[in-house]
Amino acid sequence: MRDACDFDYLIIGNSAGAVGCIECLRSVDQEGTIGLVAEEDYRVYSRALLPYCLSGQIGRDKLYYRPLDFYDRAGVSVFKGQRAVKIDNQERLVNLTDRTRLGYGKLLIAAGGEPIRPPIPGIDKQNVYSFHSMPDLLGIEKELAVAKSALVLGGGVIGLMAAEALHKRGIDVHVVELADRLLASAVDETASELVKDALEKAGVTLYLSSAVERVQGAERLQSVTLKDGRSIPCDLLIVGAGVAPRVELAEGTGIEVERGIVVNKKMQTTVPDIFACGDCASIYNFVTGTEQNLPLWPNAYLGGRIAGFNMAGIEKVFVQGAAMNAMHFFGVNIINAGINLTGSNQKDGLRVIKEYKRDSRIYRKFIISEKGHIKGFILVGNIARAGIFLNLMRRKIDVRDFQQALLKSDFGYADLPEALRWELLQGDVILGVV
Repeated sequence: MRDACDFDYLIIGNSAGAVGCIECLRSVDQEGTIGLVAEEDYRVYSRALLPYCLSGQIGRDKLYYRPLDFYDRAGVSVFKGQRAVKIDNQERLVNLTDRTRLGYGKLLIAAGGEPIRPPIPGIDKQNVYSFHSMPDLLGIEKELAVAKSALVLGGGVIGLMAAEALHKRGIDVHVVELADRLLASAVDETASELVKDALEKAGVTLYLSSAVERVQGAERLQSVTLKDGRSIPCDLLIVGAGVAPRVELAEGTGIEVERGIVVNKKMQTTVPDIFACGDCASIYNFVTGTEQNLPLWPNAYLGGRIAGFNMAGIEKVFVQGAAMNAMHFFGVNIINAGINLTGSNQKDGLRVIKEYKRDSRIYRKFIISEKGHIKGFILVGNIARAGIFLNLMRRKIDVRDFQQALLKSDFGYADLPEALRWELLQGDVILGVV
């Protein structure tokens, strides 16, 4: 074993949560030592922008959301190309793959998520990729020099973003989805149908209620066989079957794990001086009042800031996490937040108001509790003013007196009662920190 390096603050991970924590720590503690473990040999970049880079809409330089000297200016010691493999919370040490040991006073686990690889025979071939990281992007771009057709496994957000990016690069795209509709876990049937129509009109071939049985080829993929026996020739396979929280570092530490690493509103785990945030954590959802995995960039960044405050001894709590997506596929813009009620997923005590303008393909839906609180919404087509709806949801405002106005395409603060309007406008800068 190499000799240990000791840090006042140690961060495992190098994405939004890590950046939020570093920026917060340096705002309140300019002297404490900070170490960061980064598996990839790149400075921090936005995974959400990978599809835009693949499609050619932005250059690779636009992926980076902090300058090259960010770590140096913040006084952070970065261990690039290293993976944390074990936490010894008794000795306050983290072991890395190269056998380096890093000591810590306070530790943040911001390890993110791991792409799910279904146990399909042949899925380990050379031209099979996830769509989660910079190495994925670089590998896919190399394949596009010769690829003519691609199959995307998964009709969720990741899969459909990959499908659109590949289509824009002139690739013939097939999408295989196990559920009977697209985006089944994110939106309802009407929104799913709008997205399906857009993909089919663009020429994307969809296989719903279907699954891949086997990946054919020697070292490289040549085709896939579906469970119903159909064979689809393709030069590239993108696995967009979802992302699982990386919780393996909690093993043997006493840290509680459910769907992710369990944290309280201070982002503290069940072990003293160890914090967690981002896609690996299970955090407070203000809509449901429960803890759950909410893998979103804003939640990760804000969670990192909350962790940073508390690691530095300044008490802050995270109160504004919620399930939310902002998406667009082949010209269909969607924003949804909160509870997703579908035809087969109704709950007592909740009412639905909605309006679907078929000709203009505009859809608005709100889920409202018995007390008049917005518990969820979907906007398709016209997504303006989503921030107002989210504010109403966060503040638990009773909307019953003006609920029909929510369906107006030009809904705004002017549609609210005057007293409420000024109350919200005065407190509109809400960052989820108290």
